[in-house]
Amino acid sequence: MTDTTSNEIVFSTEGLTKVYRVGEREIHALRGVDLTLYAKEFVVMLGASGSGKSTLLNILGGLDAATDGEVRYQDQDLVHASDRILTHYRRHHVGFVFQFYNLISSLTARENVQIVTDIANDPMTPEEALDLVGLGGRLDHFPSQLSGGEQQRVAIARAVAKRPAVLLCDEPTGSLDSKTGIQVLETLETVNQELGTTTVVITHNVVIGEMADRVVRLSDGRVQDCISNEKRRPPSSLSW
Repeated sequence: MTDTTSNEIVFSTEGLTKVYRVGEREIHALRGVDLTLYAKEFVVMLGASGSGKSTLLNILGGLDAATDGEVRYQDQDLVHASDRILTHYRRHHVGFVFQFYNLISSLTARENVQIVTDIANDPMTPEEALDLVGLGGRLDHFPSQLSGGEQQRVAIARAVAKRPAVLLCDEPTGSLDSKTGIQVLETLETVNQELGTTTVVITHNVVIGEMADRVVRLSDGRVQDCISNEKRRPPSSLSW
């Protein structure tokens, strides 16, 4: 595969902590995370449930706030950003893909994507975005007429239609069988390589890490290691 990474820093965190308070109890979700993510790279974050990977992803995406430490997107301080700035950041710079597709059942694939393109500054057309994920022939199908993998690919099209710099994916294959999951991973790889979108996938599935530029392992709210892959494997060669 062609190396699409660069030396441009997209995200940097230093001493990042997150503490949730439930009554008198404190839950430490992140315990001093130092991490740098670069433009155009494909990163897989691995960890068991409770390792802190979803919390980290949500903070990077501006969906959650850090308790302490630093988080920067390019030269933007996300920790001290106002709600208005964070809303602008999420709307124009970040695409989200979740385990559950969150499509509107009464809208077609085209219309689900158009929700985003109508408010973006320089979007693709819904047709372009759906063609990118291999669904150019399913534009006018409703979610109930699509398979689980196709629905997830509509969700990816919706996320990338605004041409985000970053795509953050939370267990995007978690509810799919292995064959369908590979199709979704191939779609994410296409987005990463053709659009140059920094792509972060969190998962508990170790095998998925074989297709990444780097694998970040989290445990108990800490980064255990960060390993570069000398050669990314194509999704079609993965098996789990």
